[in-house]
Amino acid sequence: MFFIDNDDGRLGSIGLALQNYFQIASNEKPSRVKTSSSIPAEYLQDLDSQWNEHDKIRSEYHQKYLEISWEEIEQPEFSYFDLKLEISEKIMGCCSLCEKNCRINRRIENGFCNVNKPHISSEFLHMGEEPPLVPSHTIFFSGCNFKCVYCQNWDISQYPDHGRVLEPEKLAKIIDLRRRQGSRNVNFVGGDPTPNLPYILMTMKNSMENIPVVWNSNLYLSEHAMKLLDGFADLYLTDFKYGNNECAKSLSGISNYCEVVGRNHKIAFKAGDMIIRHLVLPNHVECCSKPLIKWISDNLGTKVVLNIMSQYRPVYNAFEHEDISFLPSKNEIREVIAYAEGLGFVNLI
Repeated sequence: MFFIDNDDGRLGSIGLALQNYFQIASNEKPSRVKTSSSIPAEYLQDLDSQWNEHDKIRSEYHQKYLEISWEEIEQPEFSYFDLKLEISEKIMGCCSLCEKNCRINRRIENGFCNVNKPHISSEFLHMGEEPPLVPSHTIFFSGCNFKCVYCQNWDISQYPDHGRVLEPEKLAKIIDLRRRQGSRNVNFVGGDPTPNLPYILMTMKNSMENIPVVWNSNLYLSEHAMKLLDGFADLYLTDFKYGNNECAKSLSGISNYCEVVGRNHKIAFKAGDMIIRHLVLPNHVECCSKPLIKWISDNLGTKVVLNIMSQYRPVYNAFEHEDISFLPSKNEIREVIAYAEGLGFVNLI
């Protein structure tokens, strides 16, 4: 078992918060992909019937996931995971994967994210992620459904055709190789992975290894997409940015940020393990950092793993916005950390 930090060998607090993830990474239990792939589903044609079948299985899935053992992992003719894949492919024809809800046939034209074919900017064993994750097989997709003026990865998030196109079967083989090389997880990020959800599902259908799936995202997904992730993602590594809608609109071009991302954090918290990242922006402690952390405390509790990040740099178009045109001060970082500690958060990174 990973992340044992007590003298008597018991799991530390963070280890307990991420226990399912660690058990999968240690091959003590099947991943959610393996579990969903072992649950029989009825093959249906129309989308409404498929959703009804999906929701029926989903209502019983979590109990099955807790109880299932390796001995019960068998491949049915058509599985719950296959059903997710079928639904995701239909959604692509009238895209509602994220809350932008473009309703565009993304097989033939681009939506707000400008993503048509999935482009992979890079993939490697990442040693710079949170300690419980490394080495993390991180796969960076180009393109994003946000337009953050300070994006630290603007060179890929705003250029969706950057990188190479790989068949899902080829990427699956790379994922399996990285697992054998020592990766603890496969970490889908960007940009943002959301526009590429059908491709990612198909990739993991072709993966043979048991490996935790990390969904590394701004979490601005539709409720439909969140349902598809439930039973797929083992750990949600979320980028929780703002404590109000005005800052989200001004700095990322996003409407209804708090309602959507708040809703999705609640769904994800019940569906898998979670690490929340919050990047402290200069001059946004009172309007964003504190309200956001208070919301997490009130809605998810103080045992959730929270990474308060100080890595902000004014890049891309940040200099056009005076309030974020410089680094956050050390006092601002200390103030946010002290505020979280004062609320009782016990799993701070």
